[in-house]
Amino acid sequence: MAVPDFQSIMLPLLRLAGDGKEHFIRDVIEAIAEGFSLTDDDRREVIPSGLPMFDNRVSWARTYMKKAGLLTSPKRSYIQITERGLDVLRQNRTRIDTQFLRQFPEFQEFQQKPNTTAQGEEIVIAKELDQQTPAEAIESTYQKIRQDLAIEILQTVKSCSPAFFERLVVDLLVKMGYGGTRKDAGRAIGSSGDGGIDGIINEDRLGLDVVYIQAKRWDSSVGRPEVQKFAGALQGQRARKGIFITTSNYSQGAIEFASRIDSKIILIDGETLTQLMIDYNVGVNTVTAYEIKRIDSDYFAGEA
Repeated sequence: MAVPDFQSIMLPLLRLAGDGKEHFIRDVIEAIAEGFSLTDDDRREVIPSGLPMFDNRVSWARTYMKKAGLLTSPKRSYIQITERGLDVLRQNRTRIDTQFLRQFPEFQEFQQKPNTTAQGEEIVIAKELDQQTPAEAIESTYQKIRQDLAIEILQTVKSCSPAFFERLVVDLLVKMGYGGTRKDAGRAIGSSGDGGIDGIINEDRLGLDVVYIQAKRWDSSVGRPEVQKFAGALQGQRARKGIFITTSNYSQGAIEFASRIDSKIILIDGETLTQLMIDYNVGVNTVTAYEIKRIDSDYFAGEA
């Protein structure tokens, strides 16, 4: 089954603590995972930051119910039910979620407390987290901002001249570790004189092998004939490796052809191109950076 959202975890967590005993959070996570019949693959699923998704959701379920006064932490890494939590269990509810928790003033205060950026803008973590923890909501927002940026980059790249696009491609490859210096790579542009090749760049800084480049600033899909022409140009140079980069996409025929031939041709479409530009800071700059921190358990070791 899929990893349950963190609100679905709240009631099982409260029920587990319903015996009034102190429970070690790691034991709680394992017990709830077993209760949901999660597989090893489910447990290995992570959020984009690399944190285990299920563990993260149990942690936020615990945090939310602590803020609502249903659970408490008698000591580090332990939870225990409160009298309010016992009262909730006596209601025989079928679900506990954020809407239910908002009846408690402490939880309302927790949700409404804003964080402030350096520009003084108030950011309130989404109040309606039906499927996401706050960490997941932040990452979803980040991915949305990144996708909007990618769309803007692609629109800008398509408006540039073909010569600029070829330089952009080399700038990206240099940032990715190819070709040594930008000056060395720049001399390769247009040097081959082959209609099917736009540039040559060293695969490594020592120049032990070279990679041939084809850059197409297109709107229409790149079909098999264009990739086949590039492959023929590689054979004419006795080359083994090539990178075909376009601002559009590739037809299924082009993709299948590139996968079957002896030469290694990497196809990079417009979407992949923009993601690489963001990753390697080509044509973009950083506006704001946020640090997400968590408690350092080693620092408090021995203070249980």
